[in-house]
Amino acid sequence: MENKHFIRTIIEEDIKSGKHAFPITRFPPEPNGFSHLGHARAIIMNHALAEDYGGYFNLRFDDTNPIKEDTLFVEAMQADIAWLGCHWKNLLFASDYFETMYQRAMVLVEKGLAYVCDLTAEEVRQTRGDLRTPGQESPYRNRSIAENKTLFENMRAGHYPDGTRTLRAKIDMASPNMNLRDPVIYRIQRAHHHRTGDDWCIYPMYDFAHPLEDAIEGITHSLCSLEFEDHRPIYDWFVKHTDMPNVPRQIEFGKLMLADQVTGKRHIKKLVDANLVDGWDDPRLITLSGLRRRGVPAQAIHRFIHALGLPKSQGDTDIHMFYEYVRDYLGETARRIHGVLDPIKVVITNYPEETPEMLEAPFHRDVPELGVRKVYFGKELYIERDDFIEEKPNKKWKRWALGLEVRLMHAYFVKANQVIKDDQGRITEIHATYDPKTQSGSGFNDRKPNGTIHFVEAQTAKAVEVRLFESLLNPSENPKATFEERLNPNSRQVIQGFIEGDVNPKPHEAFQFTRLGYFALDPDSREDAYVFNRVVELKSSFKPHSKK
Repeated sequence: MENKHFIRTIIEEDIKSGKHAFPITRFPPEPNGFSHLGHARAIIMNHALAEDYGGYFNLRFDDTNPIKEDTLFVEAMQADIAWLGCHWKNLLFASDYFETMYQRAMVLVEKGLAYVCDLTAEEVRQTRGDLRTPGQESPYRNRSIAENKTLFENMRAGHYPDGTRTLRAKIDMASPNMNLRDPVIYRIQRAHHHRTGDDWCIYPMYDFAHPLEDAIEGITHSLCSLEFEDHRPIYDWFVKHTDMPNVPRQIEFGKLMLADQVTGKRHIKKLVDANLVDGWDDPRLITLSGLRRRGVPAQAIHRFIHALGLPKSQGDTDIHMFYEYVRDYLGETARRIHGVLDPIKVVITNYPEETPEMLEAPFHRDVPELGVRKVYFGKELYIERDDFIEEKPNKKWKRWALGLEVRLMHAYFVKANQVIKDDQGRITEIHATYDPKTQSGSGFNDRKPNGTIHFVEAQTAKAVEVRLFESLLNPSENPKATFEERLNPNSRQVIQGFIEGDVNPKPHEAFQFTRLGYFALDPDSREDAYVFNRVVELKSSFKPHSKK
């Protein structure tokens, strides 16, 4: 459950005072990559806050930089957000407002609050000063309103080369807030836009476009992460001086930072472009599409995000804390089946039939509505190699060994009598006998087995490819080490195994492989060639920091 946080308090006070009847929020990504787990906080919270108080949520793409943006990313983000269950009322684009933004910029020009500047980008940087030194006013700062209007119209008409002129707001070159030192509003950039084509050769900067978009849409609470706190004065300045009829309120919260994970769309894109990962949906990434492919349920992400709430500060969160929520959710909802990932064959020498028999078992003993499944038992089986040892090492060993009986889960007691080995001394087969009087549920209890292990009947088993994932990054004590330098070459292992036969999984469907972990069907699968991704291990490796 989510603890009440400061933004809920603000919204409740605004409704109580009559300032707003209900909240209108938005998620405004730039379509230059795929969304990742860090974005999920903004997506889920913007959606939930609007819905919980009777408002609505917009999805708006901030497509003001055509060089980096693509329809591929627009479509991927829509798919990811829909998968999260965060349904938007309006699908919007910054490019919907290009004409309005241009006209509002002209309002600033006509008020004498914006001017066309001929300084290069490097010259603008050099004259901005720093936190201890005021900036230098541009030599073009005092152009007349008429001249600025003509120059700005000519910028739009394409009369000047890229990078030769910008439109800058006229605010305060001595301001202690660097964002108020005559920020650039428009730049000349000839690039084909994914929606407007070649209609425009000038594009608004984010700090100008974003507040106008919020105001146009009537956004009441513009929620953003803490790095925009210093941008709030310029946000408010643009809304005020462009005479926008609606006045949104920007509120900042702590960004969700995941320790030792590749975050930031530009960093992920570098790995994708260099083929260092298998695309944006590589299950080792924490992109939403990668998590979905891995088998992470959207509901588990919601639980995680709501549990963290919306803090005013930010710090790194351990990814294993996230996996705890995934594990807990799958523990409640995933069907349970038998899978064997490192198989060793067992031959039941006294089993009378060549055709296996069919037993029954629940998919989840604590969730009967998940139904029952067929569990086959026959002359040849597979068990996990780790579940057998030739000689019992000590009393704590509660699995199988020569001369010992164990219970095969949902089936019978079996006793190991002989092992067959290859030339290297590795066990290839176990010969065993079973006791037909000990069928699971028969109440047979006059002797106690050494433990209970799972198995898969060989004749009905389905062969599967299983992909096991570890951290994509190796630890590094060098704070300047790049993600490429830290890549773990062993972050993915592919093995061959078996699952029980009475299972017909769907893409992305997750199961608990008994005693092994949670695994989900990868879209690479075919009906005759299943591929499973390990979502999370069965046991947690998360260790909360102890309080000293």
